[in-house]
Amino acid sequence: MTEHTKVDFGADSVDGETASTPGPTVLEKAAPRSERMASNKIECNACPVLCQISEGRTGACDRYANADGRLIRVDPVVFLSRASSTAEANPAIEFGASSEAHDSAAEQALFVTGVGASSTYPDYKPAPFIVASKLDDVDMITVVTEGIFSYCSFKVKIDTDRFLGPEQSNVRCHGEIVGHVTTAEYGSQMLSLGGVHHLTGGSKKEGRVTCDMMLALGNKEAVELSIDGGASLVIRAGAAPIVDGVEEQRMRVGCGSATIGIFAKQWFGHADEVVVVDDHITGVLTEHQAGRCLGMTRSGVKIRGRKSTPGRYFQVANPGTGWGGTDIQDPLAIVEGFDPAVAKPGMRLLMVSTTGEHAQWYELDQDLVPRITAMPDAVRHTVERIGENCEPSLATVLFLGGAGGSLRAGATENPVLLTRAIKQKLVNVTCGGAPAYVWPGGGITVMVDVSRMPDRSFGTVPTPAIVAPIEFTMTYDAYRDLGGHLDAVRSLESVLANGPEHTEGAPLARRILARNPDNPWPPTMPPMLG
Repeated sequence: MTEHTKVDFGADSVDGETASTPGPTVLEKAAPRSERMASNKIECNACPVLCQISEGRTGACDRYANADGRLIRVDPVVFLSRASSTAEANPAIEFGASSEAHDSAAEQALFVTGVGASSTYPDYKPAPFIVASKLDDVDMITVVTEGIFSYCSFKVKIDTDRFLGPEQSNVRCHGEIVGHVTTAEYGSQMLSLGGVHHLTGGSKKEGRVTCDMMLALGNKEAVELSIDGGASLVIRAGAAPIVDGVEEQRMRVGCGSATIGIFAKQWFGHADEVVVVDDHITGVLTEHQAGRCLGMTRSGVKIRGRKSTPGRYFQVANPGTGWGGTDIQDPLAIVEGFDPAVAKPGMRLLMVSTTGEHAQWYELDQDLVPRITAMPDAVRHTVERIGENCEPSLATVLFLGGAGGSLRAGATENPVLLTRAIKQKLVNVTCGGAPAYVWPGGGITVMVDVSRMPDRSFGTVPTPAIVAPIEFTMTYDAYRDLGGHLDAVRSLESVLANGPEHTEGAPLARRILARNPDNPWPPTMPPMLG
């Protein structure tokens, strides 16, 4: 089913008359909501859009379809296994069918994720899967759903010293503002992308572009971005960023001062002065405490910029894509000269960047002018050591979402008890089986590394909003105490044999994937049992 239906945003009223319902009704099967809808269409209530879907077609989100008059979830629900396997080795199979790749004993140890599990919007009914299992003879419950997140964003950590753009600058995708540059961290530039105001607070085009960009980022696809007053980027989770068409290679070993501290002893005796060029703190060896502890005498080099503490200089140049994240291509541009009362002809000077990608060796002539000469092998080895100590440049994509609203009603009739139990570490929160960090304070604000989630974990709805998997795991007693839907609890064996109990909009098939080896196993481990 590749074709999708048009969304009728005006179907809540017909010919100026407002539709009314005498009381709350739980529909066993989607039914036409107005006389406009043809008899061969069904209404999908998995999100607020309420698509009217024709036979053999999908809704606007491409996640739900009309199959012979029945609303189904198109994608299979993903189960994780501790065993090593691949998606190709474990194709989707119908519930009740036995997987050739896993015997019955192995299937007892599976973990059901929210990927493909379906939603329970508007959450007046229990979550699609509330699964009972055992962990070390302890009765466990896992509540599984696909959450619809309007309040969500992606925090992108880009390991590079390259200048990407001024802090607070707009980040654009296809010309639309989709986020901003936020505060840089040690060796990394940071972006905040998406968020409710870009999804719903701007124009329809801004919302659509933002939603599409977020979907691609979450699903580990490459995204092209541009920053006002800065660089163009191509970023993909777990891959090296491309800045202005150049693929980044290294994350800096440290700032200029830190680099001096790390390598001072290795330079001692081979160089009379070392200047480590850095956009943040440029280091000068003989003035630095590390050089003083080694008994080195001052070289007389005069560095542009604002002196901080001995051997540490701020603002030696503007940010850029040159040496050490500055805008300079010639390192001598930051050198004002040499004090003739201190400097001597023949003095040996190494200028190097914080990644070792740029390095130049000089000797002072009779006029105290630095001249490029061949770099000694011993010094070249230290430059190579800088590069060896630099970690690979990567883009890390973190999903950040507020799991609030009616999503919690799929777990309990008293949502605040779920929130409290999470804060009391009685409930473990995962996203697609990946460990999620729950922010302190009110609400359930989760953050997760998308690289640790199954491929294609994210979806969208055209409200617009992001759809993401979420699982809440706890002991049976904890679930009972927070007012959980105990009548909807089913064993893992029953789920595998019969599929979801709530059939409307439910997946018809399941797929077993290997867990990410970086993730804890089992994902059902609550903090109190960890």
